[in-house]
Amino acid sequence: MEALEWVRTTGEEWLTEFADFSKCFLMGTSAGGNIAYHVGLRAVTCVDRLMPVKIQGLILHHPYFGGVDRTQSEVRLANDKVFPPCVADVMWDLGLPIGVDRDHEYSNPMTGERSHDFEKVRDQGWRVLVTGCDGDPLVDRQIGLVKMLKEKGVDVVSEFSEGGFHGVEHFDDSKAKILYSVVKNFVLCL
Repeated sequence: MEALEWVRTTGEEWLTEFADFSKCFLMGTSAGGNIAYHVGLRAVTCVDRLMPVKIQGLILHHPYFGGVDRTQSEVRLANDKVFPPCVADVMWDLGLPIGVDRDHEYSNPMTGERSHDFEKVRDQGWRVLVTGCDGDPLVDRQIGLVKMLKEKGVDVVSEFSEGGFHGVEHFDDSKAKILYSVVKNFVLCL
């Protein structure tokens, strides 16, 4: 939220002269996707205060979510070389508030009661893009997020590729080009 406040109040010429604050998206990869998701849920509650910044939607690339119960993809990819579920568990143990488990709202968007926030996302006309691949242990959680958002009436676009691994686009130029095209098409389809 502090970053959005900085953008809103900045005097940086390269932004004030060239940025279109009426067409902003919050985007993140992995943990950044989780952060973009949660910042979006906070920002949608105070859209008037953020003006002239007008958020059009969220772009969640391989968003990093968790939960206590293992998904089929986490079981199938338990020995993943890039991001095995046991490593994700440790990261959640280190990052979540003391005394909570991976079903905390910061980790697991399927828990907690945020229906009113999703209604605001829908009512603001925000669009959400979720991208991932079936070689990522987190893919079932990402697909579950898409399903939940659609059930809440949010305009969601999803793009899941075959193969790959968590964050594959950082290492494979051909996959990166596909991602760039997907993001470009999503952003330009206002």
